[in-house]
Amino acid sequence: MPVLQPIVNLAELLYQKGIADIIVCPGSRSAPLTLAVARHPKLRVRVMADERSAGFVALGIAQQSQNTVAIICTSGSATYNLSPAVVEAFFQQVPLLLLTADRPHEWLHQQDGQTINQIDLFGPHVKRSFDLPADYAHSDSRWYIERSINEAVTLSRLAPVGPVHINVPVREPFYPAADEPFQYGPVRVIDTLSAMPALPTETWHALLGEWDESERTLIAVGQIPRHPDLLNVLQKISDEFGIPIVGEIISNLPVNETFITHSDTFLTLLDEENGKRLRPDLLITIGNSFLTRNLKTFFRTYPARRHWHIQPTVDRINDSFQSLTTLIPADPLQFLEKLFADVDYQRFLQGDDDNDANEFLSRWQQADRQATRLVEKILSTPDQPMTDWSATQLILERIPENSILQLANSMPVRYANYCGVREEQGISVASNRGVSGIDGCLSTAVGAALATDQIVTVLIGDVAFFYDRNALWSAPVPPNLRIVLLNNDAGHIFRIIDGPGQQPELETYFETPHGYTAKHTAADAHVTYQVCDSLETLRSLLPDFFQPSATAKLLELTTNKDRNQEQFITYKTQLKELQKKPLN
Repeated sequence: MPVLQPIVNLAELLYQKGIADIIVCPGSRSAPLTLAVARHPKLRVRVMADERSAGFVALGIAQQSQNTVAIICTSGSATYNLSPAVVEAFFQQVPLLLLTADRPHEWLHQQDGQTINQIDLFGPHVKRSFDLPADYAHSDSRWYIERSINEAVTLSRLAPVGPVHINVPVREPFYPAADEPFQYGPVRVIDTLSAMPALPTETWHALLGEWDESERTLIAVGQIPRHPDLLNVLQKISDEFGIPIVGEIISNLPVNETFITHSDTFLTLLDEENGKRLRPDLLITIGNSFLTRNLKTFFRTYPARRHWHIQPTVDRINDSFQSLTTLIPADPLQFLEKLFADVDYQRFLQGDDDNDANEFLSRWQQADRQATRLVEKILSTPDQPMTDWSATQLILERIPENSILQLANSMPVRYANYCGVREEQGISVASNRGVSGIDGCLSTAVGAALATDQIVTVLIGDVAFFYDRNALWSAPVPPNLRIVLLNNDAGHIFRIIDGPGQQPELETYFETPHGYTAKHTAADAHVTYQVCDSLETLRSLLPDFFQPSATAKLLELTTNKDRNQEQFITYKTQLKELQKKPLN
């Protein structure tokens, strides 16, 4: 294949740049790319027939590996099917490399099949797009290809990490002879050193001055991967300085005596007096998006006098709470560790004992404990039928320690947020909260399971499951995957949020009942299947369900959407009574 040697070398360069995982979607125009990676001795190549699902599988692998994953697909409409995963990766900041085969550009608008304009196909939802030459005779073309691959892989990993697109026009003939050997030639690797500049001394002193002037400081954590060192420094800051640490299940903050993890409950119907009692002077935020509207509404309604947001780059201003005063370009862990050390030393020298801060922390913790007790009361009602919420609580109680939890969008991630996971469980939580769509939730979990030997449990609703069941179609499903399907035969969230539930068209135009079960889907995918409709049966099934096995397992929990709604109405009613109590 000497004429396409630059494509063969592309595979070697991907390997030399540290890429280990490739997802291939079958196609003809992409054959040179496919053969180049498939025959490479050190690349892990997996095949997925559905490009939309494949994009999310790649995203799931990248979530867990924290490394760029490449996707190869053929030309035409196939490329557009990557778009949902691309936009999720862009806003969630997950590194992907999109290698889309293309026809030579002179064949555009010439009634040639599978030929569309693929240049800048993904628009502003990739960090950059590259278009490679279709002819390689001149040395400048080969130099440009090599340079572009180096730059694209590096860009995908530089903060903010994200997807990068490489369009690869391929001219015929592009299939090698049956006995033609591949030679992976020497490639030139261009290393890029990333530097996190230290904050100037005067800037650091100014920030410490703002810290000292703030009597009520609060740290809010958005979506972020689990990091034990980060949890440790947040714990120390709260314990030593009386600082509330507020987060959600996607923040990977566990339920313990320190962290505030039930704010969605106690901020729901907050009156003005309690709102002012909980308002911080200084708000420090880290991580990406927040899950709940109530938390975002609180910080917008009761804005802090000062708001610092810490992120590695300053390419965009994230002012979600409409109160940002300082964007700090720093690694959150390094910044908070230095902040703790300097403030702790300063307090030691001054002998400070900040009672006001401790009272502020106590107020937040009091509200959090009240919310926890309310949720426990709702879920411990004697002889109640199994609901989506009560089943979620039981699943989270029994999930194996140090395993991975993937939360599908719509209600599963919200129910899990009401419940939380305990600190001693050591659970790592992931969820597609970049754009928060239901598409690709199952595929992402499959990708996560491919990237690890740990048990990966995905909690998913019926609409999201059936929408994405091609995740179980293309390849053997990893045996460490555990699928918990909450099947209430509808899009149950429309009974929970304000608006749709009051409309006569609720069931027909919003919930879309379907009458499906997952039994045949599981059988087709050779996945062990069980069904359950009571908490008692669920308790008996879970020990074996989470045991390692030779095949993946799917546990379908059938619930009644009316009972789900009744339980949530009871919760809302009792929440109104709770909000009448003033916070001390």
